[in-house]
Amino acid sequence: MTPLDNAMRSKNMFLAFGGLITAVGVWSIWGGDMFPSNADPKGDPETWTREEMRRWLAARNLHPQDSDTDEQLLERIKLNHRVPRRTRPTENEPLLPV
Repeated sequence: MTPLDNAMRSKNMFLAFGGLITAVGVWSIWGGDMFPSNADPKGDPETWTREEMRRWLAARNLHPQDSDTDEQLLERIKLNHRVPRRTRPTENEPLLPV
């Protein structure tokens, strides 16, 4: 028997191949955004629902509180209307400002 024949009969090679296939499957399922975020609400913020206002603030790391009134949420939206949506940092971008 050649070393290649022995390698093909090895249980370790079979398990390694099965592990590789499993890893690729898990990566393809969990690697992307499983639940993509909702789009920003459109139009005048004064016509948005409470949930839309809270989602808009949360997407920009502005931490809406449960106890905030609709007027408080609307005021915070108007003050921060130019804040861009939070995104994941790129590969070379630091997580915190330097």
